[in-house]
Amino acid sequence: MNPIITVALKEFQDGLRNRWLISITLIFAVLAIGLSYYGSAASGHLGAPSLSTTIASLSSLSVFIIPLIALLLCYDSFVGEQESGTLLLLLTYPISHRQLLLGKFLGQGCIITLATLAGFGSAAVLLGFNTSFAAVIPSFALFILTSCLLGLTFVGLAYVISLSVSEKSKAAGMALILWLFFVLVFDLVLLAVLIAIEDGVTQQALVVLMMFNPADLFRLINLSALNSGSVDGLLAVAINSDHSPLSLLLLMVAWVAAPLILAMFIFSKKTI
Repeated sequence: MNPIITVALKEFQDGLRNRWLISITLIFAVLAIGLSYYGSAASGHLGAPSLSTTIASLSSLSVFIIPLIALLLCYDSFVGEQESGTLLLLLTYPISHRQLLLGKFLGQGCIITLATLAGFGSAAVLLGFNTSFAAVIPSFALFILTSCLLGLTFVGLAYVISLSVSEKSKAAGMALILWLFFVLVFDLVLLAVLIAIEDGVTQQALVVLMMFNPADLFRLINLSALNSGSVDGLLAVAINSDHSPLSLLLLMVAWVAAPLILAMFIFSKKTI
């Protein structure tokens, strides 16, 4: 059997054994179904909110949850095995550094992807029965696709962290810092820049700056397909940019590939 597939199966089975797949699926399902059916509770009545409101709410919450779950799943993928001596043992087998990393990425990426499909897909199906599948499927398909890409991006970033440190505790700390930077600090800095510049920042420049953050790019792709009246803040301006959804999706794919390539380079130079 191909070494990449062998490692991927091992990682996937570990995810099943540790209940990662079930746990992540339940989290996504509860989040999606709850917002789909009880998102209007704040306005004083229960019922399914509009599709635009549901996607906007899911995008705003998922941008916090998906990166955190991906980092928690993978931050110790290499440094943990290095501390236990398993990594050195694995490399004595006829498997290259690239094959080992790609196998881990395939296995753990499948956990994130399947959990996203099952969790958010269940909400899409239930919402489709109550409204219209013709309206629900396109919006949820884009949301689920970008959610998978966001998760895979942070899996790659977790590998970069795991390969750059020598202790699990350091990896956990760096993963938390990275999460805080992309989901919170980056937007605060961007907002400070907008306030500090007297003449402001053009719409195109704002979109370009947001492309340096995969979390913002995720929200930008999903919210650009909605009515801008459902969006507040920086994104209300950015979603009206001239960038096509396809170009933004390709950039999201590039965000998946870039950390993975960087992790491969670090791993190839790493002394075990």
